[in-house]
Amino acid sequence: MMKNAVHSFVAIGAALAASLVAAPSAVAQQKTFTLRLNHVLGPNEPFHRGFQDWAKRVEERTKGGLKIQVFHSAQLGVEEDIIEQMRQGAAIGQNTDAARLGNYVKSLAVMNGPYFATSLEDVEKLGKAPTITKAADELAKQHGLRVVCFDWVQGYRHFFTNKPVRKPADLAGQRIRTPPAPIWQESVRALGAAPTAMAFGDMYPALQQQAIDGVELVYNNIPGGRFYEVLKFANETKHIMLVNFQVVGSQFFDSLPAEYQTALVEECRKAGRETSEKILASEATVRAQLKNRGMTVVEDVDLAAFKQAGNAAYEKLGLTEVKKAVEAEIGRQ
Repeated sequence: MMKNAVHSFVAIGAALAASLVAAPSAVAQQKTFTLRLNHVLGPNEPFHRGFQDWAKRVEERTKGGLKIQVFHSAQLGVEEDIIEQMRQGAAIGQNTDAARLGNYVKSLAVMNGPYFATSLEDVEKLGKAPTITKAADELAKQHGLRVVCFDWVQGYRHFFTNKPVRKPADLAGQRIRTPPAPIWQESVRALGAAPTAMAFGDMYPALQQQAIDGVELVYNNIPGGRFYEVLKFANETKHIMLVNFQVVGSQFFDSLPAEYQTALVEECRKAGRETSEKILASEATVRAQLKNRGMTVVEDVDLAAFKQAGNAAYEKLGLTEVKKAVEAEIGRQ
């Protein structure tokens, strides 16, 4: 009987050992994911530091299961090319804007129109606006691009030129760089200038060579790109509050475990809001620094005239009704 017991014990031990080999621990089975996040801004821009914070929090929250590698200065490539790679399933993310996403779902472009969003409160409400959430769902399901969040506000865009600008007529004949998307180009045209599509990294040499006459950017872009060396006037038109989207491919997002998806979205929103608040708070400091570097700040801008002129962009692109619907949804009417 003792012999049988020994044999049974040995058999049980062998079976247990075999089961351990056949069924590794949950930790060993856990698949890890890496997302490469591309953006066009420099390493000293507030957004870059914000993206690094986002990455750190996601990695900590997922215990290393999901890592985000941040690449500044378009190191992974041109924004439009990256977006197409994402649609094909690449594990890449891109900081982009509603203007470019509007190339896929037209109604999203409204968020980059002249004088649309005017505060961080507006942006927070947009995340719940039915028109916007419906458009984001369409973007994910039909075009392969998943919006993680758009709580990243880069500040107010102004015209930076070598001539003072106080009213739309002052922009007549001036070639102003825009990103290559219809809402950007029509907005700049409606406000009085001649839009010139150009990649972010090409602006400085284009200004040096006088291929363009000016740019429209946020204050924080100017010191990072050293544009104060080639431009004289900061004209405070505040024509666009620049809302940025963090986007990944739908295939990549859907491949993540549910808890990783939640971590990616929630930490994106948190880091985005914190970064946005810091940027808006820092604009006065950057403005003062640019004045010390020799730039002239034009404050007496006819904002009413610019707002009126900006309506032509929505009309041109057939976005007037979308604009009215969203404004009603966020309580702007």
